[in-house]
Amino acid sequence: MCSINYRTTCCGEIRYFQMKAVRAGEWDKTHRIVLGFRCLDDDMREEREKKAFLEAALSQANRANKAKSVFLSKMSHDIRTPMNAIIGFTTLAINHIESREQVEEYLKKIKTSGNHLLSLINDVLDMSRIESGKIHLDEQPCSLPDILHELNNIIQADINSKHLDLYMDAIDIENEQIYCDKLRLNQILLNLLGNSIKYTSAGGMVSIKIIEKPNASPDYATYEFRIKDNGIGMSEDFVSHIFEPFERERNSTSSGIQGTGLGMAITKNIVDMMNGSIEVKSKKDIGTEVILLLTFRIQESEKKPIIIPELNGMRALVVDDDFNTCDSVSSMLQQFGMRAEWTLSGKEAILRSRQSINRNDHYSVYIIDWLLPDMNGIKVARRIRQEAKEDVPIIVLTAYDWSDIEEEAKNAGITTFCSKPIFFSELYKCLYSIINASKKLKTDNEIHEPISTGRILLVEDNELNQEIAKEILEEAGFVIEVAENGQTAVDMLKSSEHNYYQLILMDVQMPVMNGYEATKAIRNLKDKELSQIPILAMTANAFEEDRQEAFKSGMNGHIAKPIDIDNLMETLETILNKI
Repeated sequence: MCSINYRTTCCGEIRYFQMKAVRAGEWDKTHRIVLGFRCLDDDMREEREKKAFLEAALSQANRANKAKSVFLSKMSHDIRTPMNAIIGFTTLAINHIESREQVEEYLKKIKTSGNHLLSLINDVLDMSRIESGKIHLDEQPCSLPDILHELNNIIQADINSKHLDLYMDAIDIENEQIYCDKLRLNQILLNLLGNSIKYTSAGGMVSIKIIEKPNASPDYATYEFRIKDNGIGMSEDFVSHIFEPFERERNSTSSGIQGTGLGMAITKNIVDMMNGSIEVKSKKDIGTEVILLLTFRIQESEKKPIIIPELNGMRALVVDDDFNTCDSVSSMLQQFGMRAEWTLSGKEAILRSRQSINRNDHYSVYIIDWLLPDMNGIKVARRIRQEAKEDVPIIVLTAYDWSDIEEEAKNAGITTFCSKPIFFSELYKCLYSIINASKKLKTDNEIHEPISTGRILLVEDNELNQEIAKEILEEAGFVIEVAENGQTAVDMLKSSEHNYYQLILMDVQMPVMNGYEATKAIRNLKDKELSQIPILAMTANAFEEDRQEAFKSGMNGHIAKPIDIDNLMETLETILNKI
């Protein structure tokens, strides 16, 4: 038997065939040959598809290996850069120890480099945990206003240092209280805003806008986050690869901007875990816009309009250069019972105010954006205050820290500030507190005197970490005793009197007995007074599963190392205020 494969053109397309020749009968007696033909189109198509698939897989594998090789090369440089700064400035600080100003400047630079190094390490660890499937979402009750304002506080320093214009707006937000993984949502938004700030030159613009979309499923709400800048932008070719791990269009050497190239890959993975979507639009030297769509379960049922009796039927004027913000704030004011109008211009606002006074149909509330295209909000407020009643509330909306201009604002006649993005509940509280000054609302952020006294048991096996924690806590006014492992901590607590220790700061990884075991042993003490002492994990085990493990063992809170002093003090104050 023999066979031949061949191809021919048939009806304008290439076809594949196979011909087989088989001898039949006995060759000495009869000479018979049987010819057979078979079409190979399906077989060849399948073969070509397999080949194409294997080639694509090989190409992808080669690309991934190349990307990782390039990543290691870049990371070698990017990690060594802050390390070099830390070591170099430490040496300089030692050499100039007598000069307080120089040492203080060196320490600031060491702190900045250390924070950058920590962010690089966190990115690498996060990507590794995502690839191994170890990241899980932890949905908890959250407040969108709190998330956005905390985000604003975090980025303010970078915004101010680069003199960027910052715009933050909330549009048509009906559901403010949601269930979500706040840590991961913050991570997504911080990464996207951080990129915008990082890749936008001084004097540029960065904005974030959150919009609640209609037609979500019952008990759910869909939010669109738009993060936009007018920075250096990206090429269309790179945008198509932006979510691939280890990819960077410019390395830190050529761009002067450091990073791992993992941030967007991590962001995309978390967005996928949240069943959301993310889209990037960018043009070189023009800027970038990221559109993020996420759906969350809501905590509250549909809100009913809340009338403020003192403002019912009164006129209000909203002044903002963004149409959507004007429309959204006007809608909120109408729910309070007011007749709301708006304008996009500061000059027109002054004209309308003058006309309302001349016609004896005054505005009862003015809400003015700080950044307007023709004149800033303080100038507008000053002009309005010169003609309007002294007691008419003038509220300025701003995404910036207003402490630097607070005195100037008061002199201009501004009643109060509201942080952007402005939400329904916040505008209500703001107006209510102004109109009903004698009936101030209690808020969740009620101010307490800081509690920085009492004795804390610090459980830490590392001498350097002991020294750092003691210095921080003793400077804050606490008395500190140290246990070098969990067993010693249990013994010290058992032999102490009631209320001798106010709180325990517990490391996790220690010899003899680790922090989880020590906490369980304390919670099982027969003396119920001692067994209920507050215990905070203070550990380098900083992942979400470590935090959950701390709570499962009976701890009251979790503080990650390296220690963030503000976070430590805030957590201690919260815990001690509850006692």
